[in-house]
Formats: sequence, structure tokens, C-alpha cells
Amino acid sequence: MNVTLAYGHSGLTVELPDQTDIVQSRFVPGLTDEAAAIRAALCEPIGSPPLAQKVRPGDKVVIVHSDITRPTPNDRMLPVLLAALEAAGIARADITLLNALGTHRPQTDAELRTMLGDQIVDNYRCLQHNAFDDNVLVPLGTTSRGNPVRVNRLLVEADVRILTGFIEPHFFAGFSGGPKAVLPALAGAESVLSNHGRDMIGHAQATWGVTEGNPIWEEMREVALMTNPTFLLNVTLNAHKQITGVFAGDMLAAHKAGCEFVRQSAMVAVDTPYDIVVTTNSGYPLDQNLYQTVKGMSAASRVVRKGGAIILAGACQDGLPDHGRYAALLKEGGTPQGVLDLLARPGFGEQDQWQVQIQAQIQLHADVYVYSQGLTSQQIQAALLKPSADIGETVARLLQNGHGHAPRICAMPEGPQTIAYVKERIA
Repeated sequence: MNVTLAYGHSGLTVELPDQTDIVQSRFVPGLTDEAAAIRAALCEPIGSPPLAQKVRPGDKVVIVHSDITRPTPNDRMLPVLLAALEAAGIARADITLLNALGTHRPQTDAELRTMLGDQIVDNYRCLQHNAFDDNVLVPLGTTSRGNPVRVNRLLVEADVRILTGFIEPHFFAGFSGGPKAVLPALAGAESVLSNHGRDMIGHAQATWGVTEGNPIWEEMREVALMTNPTFLLNVTLNAHKQITGVFAGDMLAAHKAGCEFVRQSAMVAVDTPYDIVVTTNSGYPLDQNLYQTVKGMSAASRVVRKGGAIILAGACQDGLPDHGRYAALLKEGGTPQGVLDLLARPGFGEQDQWQVQIQAQIQLHADVYVYSQGLTSQQIQAALLKPSADIGETVARLLQNGHGHAPRICAMPEGPQTIAYVKERIA
């Protein structure tokens, strides 16, 4: 059978055995008029007065938006939001759009124009967060867990703080969107590191679809509330990147509603674990580099048996990437167990350790193969993973090598957009 996987910009069709199960979210059609739905949500928000009542002429407004590693339709959301602000009397000169990079690299001018559109870049103040620059960070004290908090000064000093983004399942924060727009997106590097620390990442509740009781998400919520956000504008998307829902208003109330909306379509139960799982990282922009594709590996790991195999397709046009500490930590660890031992050293703390920790944990559970036209076999092996030159051939070889007497195979074409789980694992 032929299966089309979300891969890069154009997708990837692979031939898999006829007995392959397809595990994917229930498709939700896109809204017929996205702009109208956004305008309606701004006027009739969840748990909040309308946006127009939350602002007044002369207010300094900061709009936080996702970076290029996320498929948030900034170019379709932000024009509607900006028009609503200006209709409420906010001058363009009083509006700042802030690219919420977390610890990711800054975008080029061309990338910003792709994300936001020329009209916004040419007519508004567009700035980018830097988690490593003390000059742009302001301390807010410590969290209830004793972790220091610094966030972007522009956000703290604004009169109006609008958080935007999109909601999808997340492998250790439960769901994206909501408070993630502040921590990690606008936080200092040390705050990101403590929130994504070894013990936090290793917590049983730090996983897909869990917010309450998840220490990572709960600290994200705590830090976001420290900044007193004025308004949230989040959307949900389908596999075609069409907007399926708009959730605006109070940060917590609107985000909760959006998470429940996603949960209804994204959660998919399977009867028993699979011997082989073919997965993706949901295509562009989520599969821009190997670092990001750990999410797709994590999604597959929930339904693969111990000792089974995961085969991930990711375009990785941005490489491993070259920036950050992901590749260096894998090299220093040398093996999956070596990586975990490295992170367990007293006082150890490095950027990107959260991603290599999760990858190593997955690799101790199952073999992980990677198909990528953006990486060489040597790069994949340097990341401690197994290269796959052809997914269909890799599956056939694994079957020949005895991956199960009556092998169970599944494909997750949308990767981490689907929260797959084994029924017996749910209490």
C-alpha cells in the first residue's frame, strides 16, 4: 500500500506492507472564513471582555508571535489582530511584534517576511527575543519550585501584552500555545534550562496531552501569570494548516478550551504496541531540523513495543542544526546511555539537554531510523541514529530480520499532531 507522509513542503509517498495500520487524528475541516472567525473571537472572547475594551489609545502594545519552527499562521492571524487594535485607537507606532524564539536562532529578514508578510515587516516594529542577552531580560523573582525567572523586558514594560500562537499536542508540555508564549518563548536561557531540566523532563506527567499535574506546564503557567498577560489569541490547525478553531480571551480559559478541542480529534487509541512504527514530524516547518524531529520520535514511542523500531521521515533542511548544543551533547555522550549518564552528572546543565534526554530515553526503548534528504548518513549516525535510505526497504529488512512473528506495523503520517496511546496504558 502507498502512504503519503507529512514531509517537508511537499510530502513523501512510501510503499508499506498491506497490513500496515494508519494511525492519525480525526480530520477537522478548516473554517470557511478564517478572518471572520478571528474577528468574532476578539469580540466575543472566552473569560474576558472583548479586546477593544482591554486597550485604550496611547497604550504600548506588545504582540508575541511564534517563530519559524512553528506552523502558526502568523500571516493570516496578525493582520486581523492589528486591524482590530487600530480600530480601537492604537497607533501603529505603539505596537511591537516580538518574535518568541526561546533559545532558537533568530530569523533572517527573508524568513520574517515569509512568516509575517511584507506589509507587517515594512510597517510595524518587528523585534526578536534573545534569551542570552542580559540587556533585554528583566528578573521577576523565583517560581514556587525555586527557579529564577527572567523574561523579555519589552513584554514586562508594555501596557498591553497579547500572546498569540497555535495549540497542538506537545511531548513534554502537554499542549503548545497558552503560557508557552512566555516560558520558554520569551524567557532567559537559565529559566528555560531549569524548566526543561533533567528531573522535570523525566517526570511521569511531563508528557503528551497532560497539563494539570505536569510540572513543566504548571511552571510555564506560573511564569506567564507573573507577566499579567492581557489577552490570548490561539488557533488550532488541521493537516492542511487550515485554521479549525479560534480561542481568544483569558490566557488560561481560552487555552483550556483550545486544548480540549484538540484532544477530541488528536487522541487515538490502539489495542497493543506495534513492532514497527513509521512516523513524521508533521512536515514543514516542524521538520526543519533533526532536533525538532525528536517530537515525532516521541509520538511513535508511545505505541511501539520494547525492542521495536521507529522509522522517522524528516526533511531537515536546516540540518541537525549547526546552532545550539544538540549535536555536541550527542557527540559527548557517545551512546544513548552515555547521554543520560552525562546529564546525570552533578551540576550539569546545558542548552538543548532536554531534547537529547528524550531522544536517548526513546532509543533505550526502541531502535530509531531516520530518512532525510537534508542530512547525510554520517550526520544521522553522528546523532546516534540509524540512517534509512528508503523507508519501504527499511521496513522490509526489519521484517526479514524478525521484528515480530506476526508483525504489527503502523504509520503515523502526521507524527506529533496525533496523540496515540495503547489502551491498556490508560488507568
